[in-house]
Amino acid sequence: MRLTVLGATGGVGSEVVKQALAAGHHVTAVVRDPSRLDAEGELLEVVVAQLSEHGALTEAVSGRDVVISALGARDRNPTTIVTDGANAAIAALGSAGTRRLLLVSASGPFVDGDAFFTRNVVKPILGRVLRHAFADMVAAERIVRASDLDWTIVRPPRLLNGPHTGAIAVRTDGNVRGSYRINRADVADYLLRAAADDSLARQTVSIAQG
Repeated sequence: MRLTVLGATGGVGSEVVKQALAAGHHVTAVVRDPSRLDAEGELLEVVVAQLSEHGALTEAVSGRDVVISALGARDRNPTTIVTDGANAAIAALGSAGTRRLLLVSASGPFVDGDAFFTRNVVKPILGRVLRHAFADMVAAERIVRASDLDWTIVRPPRLLNGPHTGAIAVRTDGNVRGSYRINRADVADYLLRAAADDSLARQTVSIAQG
């Protein structure tokens, strides 16, 4: 598989790059600062570009099987990083003729499938604390759904830096109940699985530690 990763130096994106290379996939990592990329190999291509550089992004996604946008906010300040990434990816994919896009979002802004306490107590508090990041993700999801691409939106809960376990609970009709965290390495594992699964095109999937 040939894939392009946006946000390749972030927590999830860096795991995607490492696992994809280990599995023998060709990876194009789009980064702003290549010194922050902790990966190397013959199958790795590094593209230094801003999200606003349409030509560079189009070249980075051309001929690839899938683009994974793993961008995310690094603090609680107002942000449009996920939305900007979605817009940039959709524009580049349209120019390149590539159709498969995976967007990493979060389960936090959404309550479908949640238990009563989570829906009515936990999520309102979380929504206030992370309101800017959540608003960005909701807007990005709306943009991706409106596109004509073969997209998959993946919603993990709280992200941790634990080891890869392979134990991943999945739900397509709401958030996973009873599990409110997942290791970034397991998110990357699921993203690579989903990238090769055409049945997940135009689907929103919630995942959590199994």
